[in-house]
Amino acid sequence: KQWYQRRVRGQRWFVLSDGLLSYYRTQAEMAHTCRGTINLAGANLESEESCNFVISNGGAQVFHLRARSEVDRQRWITALEMAKDRANKMRERVDEDDDFIVSPESTVTALRQKLDHLNTCQNLVNQHGLALQQAIAQLEDSVKLKSLVKDPQVANLIKRTAEFRVASSSMIKACSTFVTYAAHHEKEWHMAREQRERLEETVESLARQHMSLEKAMNKSKRNLMDYELLDRPPGEGVVGIFDSDEEDEDFYDAIESGNNDTGYLTPDPSQCNEVVFMKPLTLAGSFTFKGCRKRRVRIPDKPNDKANLWNIMKNCIGKELSKIPMPVNFNEPLSFLQRLTEDLEYAHLLTSAVNAVSIEEALCYISAVAVSSYATTSNRTSKPFNPLLGETFECDRTDDLGWKSLAEQVSHHPPVSALHVEHENWTYYQDFSMTSKFRGKYLQVFPIGTSHFINKTSGHHYTWNKVCTTVHNIIVGKLWVDQSGDIVVKEHSSGASSRVKFHPYSYFSRETPRRITGGVFSPDGAPRYVLKGTWDGSMSYGIVTSSDPNDLMGEDFRQIWTKNQPLAEPEKIYHFTALACTLNEPEEGVAPTDSRRRPDQRLMENQNYLDANAMKVKLEEAQRARRRAREAQIVIEGTPAKYQPKWFKKQTCDITGDDIWRFTEEYWECKKNMTWDRCPVIYEDEAYVQDDGLDET
Repeated sequence: KQWYQRRVRGQRWFVLSDGLLSYYRTQAEMAHTCRGTINLAGANLESEESCNFVISNGGAQVFHLRARSEVDRQRWITALEMAKDRANKMRERVDEDDDFIVSPESTVTALRQKLDHLNTCQNLVNQHGLALQQAIAQLEDSVKLKSLVKDPQVANLIKRTAEFRVASSSMIKACSTFVTYAAHHEKEWHMAREQRERLEETVESLARQHMSLEKAMNKSKRNLMDYELLDRPPGEGVVGIFDSDEEDEDFYDAIESGNNDTGYLTPDPSQCNEVVFMKPLTLAGSFTFKGCRKRRVRIPDKPNDKANLWNIMKNCIGKELSKIPMPVNFNEPLSFLQRLTEDLEYAHLLTSAVNAVSIEEALCYISAVAVSSYATTSNRTSKPFNPLLGETFECDRTDDLGWKSLAEQVSHHPPVSALHVEHENWTYYQDFSMTSKFRGKYLQVFPIGTSHFINKTSGHHYTWNKVCTTVHNIIVGKLWVDQSGDIVVKEHSSGASSRVKFHPYSYFSRETPRRITGGVFSPDGAPRYVLKGTWDGSMSYGIVTSSDPNDLMGEDFRQIWTKNQPLAEPEKIYHFTALACTLNEPEEGVAPTDSRRRPDQRLMENQNYLDANAMKVKLEEAQRARRRAREAQIVIEGTPAKYQPKWFKKQTCDITGDDIWRFTEEYWECKKNMTWDRCPVIYEDEAYVQDDGLDET
């Protein structure tokens, strides 16, 4: 920086380093001549009018300085105050500890200054040393000296001069070698310092993003504390149950019919035509609707038992790769079929889509459903159990949520899961498969399959895809999940569509993490609504104000989806939501193949990891035995032995033309009559010898 010094009335080059403020006539003078230095430790800083300020150290030295502008002056005063504070702290530490270690940055700076000074001295020694050697050589050749050589004093002078000449030559050579060596390492120090500065910039950027995320989280919490009443059709009433540490906070009661002294929320289902968002209250045990079954709101706490990856790898040495079991320590006590059912956490948005005034508005709600299915993946890094072939999961929530679903594992190689959901006003179904790529530091999961939603009132048929999921820090570090790609929702009868872009996370981006953007387009391709939000927080839509489809702008935004507030101490329950906690709750009357009956999963939920691992190996070996039996049947009988799912059948979709697994509508009739004869035995010991997965033909 360049400054003006009042007494000399000239420009000077000032350098602030290690608590010292030094000045030179020009920047080039820094290499050899310092005009003055003041130690900021104990110095006084005083601001004057305009751009002037004064630095003094008790009267011995006083610098009257003038900056180019008031902003520049304030920047320098701030920097000087910080340097002064560091210098005072360094002095205190030196006084308290004689073994004080100087920071690497100050050491490199001091070495650079000493190196410059040594380089100058070396040039001077080299110049004067050569001149001295030449003078001595001339003196030795002098005739007068030869006549005096017999004098002992003169002879001693000649001897000392010769020794000095040899020593000075060696010193000059050593000095030159040191300067060359130091200059070489000075470049390495400079490169290291640049790398450190880049790292500091990265850390600063991360800190800004962290602060922005905290602000967004606090704002989201404040929004969740507000009360909202949204119109809902009959049978769709849901009471949101949240936890809080605040005991004195008031809350609004749910809709009641009569006195309720049970400790549970018991609204009458006939009156459940509204969604009630309540302030947080603490509930333990279960919750119920009057006339509906009681459901739990927590699962047993996760044990503090971390698996050692290296011990697991050591125990797998010499085993066949396909027979290496993955321990349950890396799982959560849910099957993937149950995890797939969690896509219905915000199913009330589908009912809102049915009641929307236009197809474009319905697309906004359906897009929110597609986004909300990823809401829990930001902190749910545990792996669900892989379903066994023929495993099923039913979730009948008709009495309180208005829908019921069935999922089945219809294929094992490749793994394919089918899901069907039925509601009074709509139908939702999908089949899900995936491919994955391990890229060293992270794992990418590419979903295969299409989600379908049918409005029973209008007949409109919507489809959409899923996006790529990336799991980072597979080998070393804390696991974290990111989503990237585009979700395209299409309404096939009209041609209207929506597109939601999931922006991948970047360390160097200043944008909000986990950001989503998109738009809704009418059948002619014109943008109608703008979509924005985060896939783990909330989503809003607004009316389009710009005509450029590549840069949509909107106004009058309305929030249509907000992530439910987590339960208390979520890390102890695998970050499960209120719905997820109910999925593995034991239930009577379900099929023998239901995921709730899976013994290894139940043992894990009950914190018995040792027996769960043993049971998991047993079930997987039984599944392999059934597969070998099917393969043997082909060899012996020559008859087809491909496994046939019990509740789904592969068909060609009339809308997309793709193969899709459709529900046969037979499961609920079998449940009503409790006839489970067609179900294979996949959980009992008989599974080792009985092959119910073969075709009957």
